[in-house]
Amino acid sequence: MRSLTEHDIRDSFVNCSKGEAKRVAVPRDLDERPWDDLDFLGWRDPGAPDRSYLVTERGGRLVGLTLRLTSGHRGFLHRSMCSLCLTTHPGGGVSLMTARKAGAAGREGNSVGLYMCTDLACSLYVRGRKAPRSTLRIEESLTLEEQIARTTGNLSAFIDKVHS
Repeated sequence: MRSLTEHDIRDSFVNCSKGEAKRVAVPRDLDERPWDDLDFLGWRDPGAPDRSYLVTERGGRLVGLTLRLTSGHRGFLHRSMCSLCLTTHPGGGVSLMTARKAGAAGREGNSVGLYMCTDLACSLYVRGRKAPRSTLRIEESLTLEEQIARTTGNLSAFIDKVHS
């Protein structure tokens, strides 16, 4: 993924208003991110622990999503495997995150959800640059390129649901 600026990020969101996008807590360490190893930029809002954000390149343009961790029963709803990168985590490492749908459907309150790595570091887990806490990634017969393609394909399918 190419390096992003704060302006790039704010302009990319498809499932929130321009005013909401202006208030997003953009990471301050953009210059330090390992861009060559990222399929998407994902981060949690330090001031609002239930909010997360994701920005990726798709079809030659940036697409950003605002996400919310599900409320209530947090300990019960955690799953052990991320639906994007298929990394397994101990309790709390994977959370159900929901994205408001884009357009009129989102304004009516419709959303879609997906179990994701709570820290949104899927790209780094797939590449072995980060290890899940207290567990190892399952060894796969797929090549690294195939694992990356699967992860980006799963993300693309989720983005399609946000747009539908």
